[in-house]
Amino acid sequence: MIDSVNHQKQPLPPIAGLEAELLALMQQPGQVAAPYSNLKLEQLQSAFACALHMHQPTIPAAADGELISHLQYMFEHREEGDNHNAEPFAQCYKRMAEIIPNLINEGCNPRIMLDYSGTLLWGFSQMGRQDILAALKKLACDPTLYTHVEWLGSFWSHAVAPSTPIPDLKLQIQAWQHQFANLFGQEALQRVRGFSPPEMHLPNNPDTLYALVSALRECGYRWLLVQEHSVENLDGSSLSQAQKLIPNQLVARNSQGETTSIIALIKTQGSDTKLVAQMQPYHEALGLTRQQLSSTTIPALVSQIADGENGGVMMNEFPPAFIQAHRTIANRSTTPTATAQTVAINGTEYLELIANSGVNSAEFPAIQAIGQHSFRAGDTTISMEGASWTNNISWVEGYEGILEPMQQLSARFHQIFDPLVANDPAVTKSARYQEALLHVLLLETSCFRYWGHGTWTDYAKTIQQRGEALL
Repeated sequence: MIDSVNHQKQPLPPIAGLEAELLALMQQPGQVAAPYSNLKLEQLQSAFACALHMHQPTIPAAADGELISHLQYMFEHREEGDNHNAEPFAQCYKRMAEIIPNLINEGCNPRIMLDYSGTLLWGFSQMGRQDILAALKKLACDPTLYTHVEWLGSFWSHAVAPSTPIPDLKLQIQAWQHQFANLFGQEALQRVRGFSPPEMHLPNNPDTLYALVSALRECGYRWLLVQEHSVENLDGSSLSQAQKLIPNQLVARNSQGETTSIIALIKTQGSDTKLVAQMQPYHEALGLTRQQLSSTTIPALVSQIADGENGGVMMNEFPPAFIQAHRTIANRSTTPTATAQTVAINGTEYLELIANSGVNSAEFPAIQAIGQHSFRAGDTTISMEGASWTNNISWVEGYEGILEPMQQLSARFHQIFDPLVANDPAVTKSARYQEALLHVLLLETSCFRYWGHGTWTDYAKTIQQRGEALL
């Protein structure tokens, strides 16, 4: 196991200290995408929305046990496994800053949504990769790209929501917002209105889901992306095919009977990078027409997300397929006989254009997390692990050795700091608070369970021991 005591102090990531300021910023009303859009909703038959998910965990794996990005570890240990892909991965993290402007200059109208974990963003800073950070700043801050690039929020450390302690859901959300605002500014953060749950993992424990949706709404998010198999209709039935192509209203009801809701866009099919790498959403959207919603129709939307760097198809096949799809769309739009369009669109842009057409979100079909109907019917056999795009992997079974210490570290953190913060919110600016919070958040990283037992669970134990020592 990595030594848990003899490690050097290092600068802390920007994960806390501006809670009230950022909450006030994100609660401001108004549209953030439609004012920049160059699409006319009434001309569209269908659309597709693609998101790229990027993540590297933070691990205690430097020579002195210091916390470093796994990307840095890959560079320093190229002989291990697939670590020779370190620089190709790094190039994937920044390449959209070249691809999107080039397409615009060609006369295309591209769209992409980006989901970067907070630990990955911190890792770029730790490594001094100013080339990557400059590229991402262009994607986040260049006004000419507002129409084309949408950033999605996430949990800072890529925690999976169902097994994250309920009080930490909001801390994960806010830590990511702090990290993003620190790198790209508060104006860029204010435009981040969609949320991408790590692993598309949606809690079906009523209290966890209620806490998650409540925290998302409080932190200014207006919609989230969900996997089709993680939700159901209120009567327990599966979503219809047509229902997957329009926005839905995800309803969360806790054990006290309180309810809240948030708009959900449905990610179809399972975890397969080829879906995005080969632009399946675009090809599927080509065969679709407008969908009935209440007394009107709206363009059908095919939504999809995939790892943006992981695997040969994303490293090699995605860029030419993405470029060719947008060139084809541009060529079709200039054809004199062209009828209504199939186009690329981003999630917030789509929802705001629908709102501007007079559709109220209350008209979206109501859905809930999978199993809620059985849960209310008293079926005690329902699994409370939640549902994700990797349902063949359990994030709970066999990991009691991580989950119990994770719960204990979180409980100890809140026992110590919640009264202090309640008395003086400025406590979150202190190094003591932020260092303890860092270890709480890092221990919840999904990778410590995704990759099985061994080195990765040892990383978790090291972080847990350091966190306990801090507290």
